[in-house]
Amino acid sequence: MSAVAAPVLLAAGGTGGHLFPAEALARALAARGVAVELMTDDRALKYGVDFPARALHAVPSATPRSGSPVAKAAAAGQLSRGVLAAWRTIGRIRPSVIVGFGGYPTVPPIVAASIRAVPIVLHEQNAVMGKANRFVANRAARIATGFPKLGKVPDSIAAKASFTGNPVRPAVVAASRRAMPDLVPGGTVSLLVTGGSQGARVMSDIVPAAVALLDADARGRLGIVQQARGEDEARVRNAYAALGMEAEVMPFFADLPDRMAQAHLVVARAGASTVSELAVIGRGAILVPFPHALDQDQAANAAVLSASGAAIVRDQSVFTPEWLAEELRRVLNDPAELLVRADAARHDGRPDAAERLADLVLAVAEGKA
Repeated sequence: MSAVAAPVLLAAGGTGGHLFPAEALARALAARGVAVELMTDDRALKYGVDFPARALHAVPSATPRSGSPVAKAAAAGQLSRGVLAAWRTIGRIRPSVIVGFGGYPTVPPIVAASIRAVPIVLHEQNAVMGKANRFVANRAARIATGFPKLGKVPDSIAAKASFTGNPVRPAVVAASRRAMPDLVPGGTVSLLVTGGSQGARVMSDIVPAAVALLDADARGRLGIVQQARGEDEARVRNAYAALGMEAEVMPFFADLPDRMAQAHLVVARAGASTVSELAVIGRGAILVPFPHALDQDQAANAAVLSASGAAIVRDQSVFTPEWLAEELRRVLNDPAELLVRADAARHDGRPDAAERLADLVLAVAEGKA
C-alpha cells in the first residue's frame, strides 16, 4: 500500500487515445490503495461509467486553432474559464499530484495545479511531444515518456524525462499472453486492418483493391478482419464479397486487443496506443502514419517498430494497391517472416508501463523525484 493519503488527480483529453493510458494508471494506483479522480472535458463522459475513478470533473476547454481573431479570443476565453473551474476543484480535493496525459482539456487543470503549487507529472504518449504538453511542460516536475526517446524538445525539458512506456489496458495485457495462431506453410494468414479509433479511409481504399490483385489461391489463404468507417463499411464488405471472400468488416471493434492477438499481421495507422499495443501483444505490422500531422508524431512512433524490424513503414503517398499486393504475396510465400516480426515487436513492448508510471507518480507525490 502507498503512503500517499491524498488523491491523485488525472487530467486527460476526452478521446480514447488519452483516456486509455489514464485508465491503466488509475487501476495501478487503485491496486496500491490510492484514490484517483479524473478531470477532463464533456466528451469523456461517455467513457466515464467504466473509468476507475471515485469522481469525474468536466472543465471547460477549447483547442486553439488558426482562424479569425474572434475564434481565437473565444478559445482563449473558454480556456480561461477552464482554469478557474479547475482551480476551484483542485482547491477542494487537494490532490497530492496531478498527472496530465495530453490534449487541450489538460491545459486548464495543469495551469491551475501550478498556481496551487500541486506537483505535476506529464505523460507523453508519442515519440514527439504534442502541442498541449509542450505548452505546459515547463510547469512539470517530471515527464514520463511512452517511447525511449522524446523528440523535438529543448534540453531543459529532456532533462525531466523518464521512460516508462505507454500504459495499456488490462485487455491488452491479457491478449499478450495468447500465443500467435499457428502458421502453417500453405495455410491461412490472418490479416487485421485498423485505422485507429476513428478509422482511416485510406485503408478502405487500398486494402480491398490490393487483395483484388492477388490470384484466387492467394486470396483463399487470407483471413481478413477490417475496420472501416461507417460510410465505407458497405463498399468494403461488398468489395470482398465480389471476390468471393467472407471478410469481417465493422466500423469499430470493442475487442481490438483480442483481434490483434488472433492476427498474424496488422495493417494500421501508427498512433501511440496502436504502436504500444502491437508491441505488448507482439505482432508484426505494416504501418501507414497519418500524413497530415504538423509534428509527424505517428511517423516518429512507427520508426520505433521499424528500427527493431517489427514493422514495415510506408508513407501514405506510396501506399498503393500494387505495393501492398506484392507485400501480401511475399508474406504468403514466406509466412515464417511474421514470427520474426512478432518476436521483434515483443522486445519493444512494455506491459508493465502502468506500474512504472505509478512508481514515478508516487515518487513525485512523496517528494522523492
